[in-house]
Amino acid sequence: MRTRAVSATWLRDVDPRFVDATLAVGLVAATSAVGHQYHPAGWPPFDASAYGLTALIGIPLAFRRVTPVAALVVSCAAFAWYLAAGYQPSLNFWVPAIALYSVAAQRPFRTAAAAAVLVAAVILYSGLTAPELGVATAVVQALAVPPVVWLFGTSTRRIARRNRQLAQLTAQLREAQEERAKRAVAEEQRRIARELHDVVAHHMSVINVQAGMAGYVFTSAPATARAALDTISETSQEGLRELRRILTLLRTESSVEASPDDPAAEPGTGYAPMPGLAGLADMAERVRAAGVAVELRTAGTPRPLAPGVELCAYRVVQEALTNVIKHARPAHAAVLVEYGPAELRVTVTDDGRGRPAPVNRTDPANVAAPSGHGLIGMRERARLYGGTVDVGPRAEGGFAVRLRLPVTGEGSGRWGSAPPA
Repeated sequence: MRTRAVSATWLRDVDPRFVDATLAVGLVAATSAVGHQYHPAGWPPFDASAYGLTALIGIPLAFRRVTPVAALVVSCAAFAWYLAAGYQPSLNFWVPAIALYSVAAQRPFRTAAAAAVLVAAVILYSGLTAPELGVATAVVQALAVPPVVWLFGTSTRRIARRNRQLAQLTAQLREAQEERAKRAVAEEQRRIARELHDVVAHHMSVINVQAGMAGYVFTSAPATARAALDTISETSQEGLRELRRILTLLRTESSVEASPDDPAAEPGTGYAPMPGLAGLADMAERVRAAGVAVELRTAGTPRPLAPGVELCAYRVVQEALTNVIKHARPAHAAVLVEYGPAELRVTVTDDGRGRPAPVNRTDPANVAAPSGHGLIGMRERARLYGGTVDVGPRAEGGFAVRLRLPVTGEGSGRWGSAPPA
């Protein structure tokens, strides 16, 4: 089997021009040998002129892929000349037929039809020069051989055309696959950027506020400073856990096996639980420690939701409260989580007098300020799960973020119930 595969590979790698040249020389040699050895009575001897005409008939086959029509015309003309000189047809009979196959395999219908008529005429002439065959045999040969050869050549042309189409389609599919891979990589990068933004922005905002407070009251209120430092410690630990979870997930998705020396492989440093709605209470405590009063309310009957949906809601609330800390402090914030029969609604409002980031009214999620990347991330997260996010200032003052996510039916997200974090 291996030898056969090697032979097939070798044949595919051989230059077609070398194959045609070998065919032409082989036919000339075989025809000359047969003409020299086989000499029926009544035919002139196979002399030098016969050798020359035989070469003139067969050599054009070496160019049958480059100029098939010219090769056919020269072969037929030389064969007719050979027959007119009185020599026996011998194997030269098959050269015009092979040339016709090449024309039918490479040229349009009309050109192949004209070539078939020419070959039929030459074959008929060949049969008429041999009286022992009879006229009927000559006519049958002329009417049967060219159509059969033409049919094979036409089938080859169709197969070649189909192969070219398949090659083009394969190239298009490969390009489409590469484009999908590039889009997947870009989407993965955006997803990681959103995760890192949510984790770093929220925790660093809380740490920044607590550090400033601790420095301000370090000598006048040591207890308050100590409490601020405790909050910084807890917030930084939680931020590190979430960052470790993201990095561990990236290692898993990239099929990178952690080594024994890798900190991610140590006990307790693997997957951290994916944040969900149950973590809103701890988040609210951290935000309160940063100087923002947070009221957390729940409406409806709480129930387990898809992990991806809970993560989306958690990140939206996290980003909204982070913006309150950065832009509206001191303020009072309210978080309302409503469990509906077919959707989850989360509303985050504040009454702060701080100036929120400018909003593009044509697209509420697109903001002009650099701080608007988090709001864009909210919109993208909600879109992945078939939901919507409305953000903007309230008429009574402050700012509001309203998230709506379907929790049943087809709105569970692009990756099903639990897409990558």
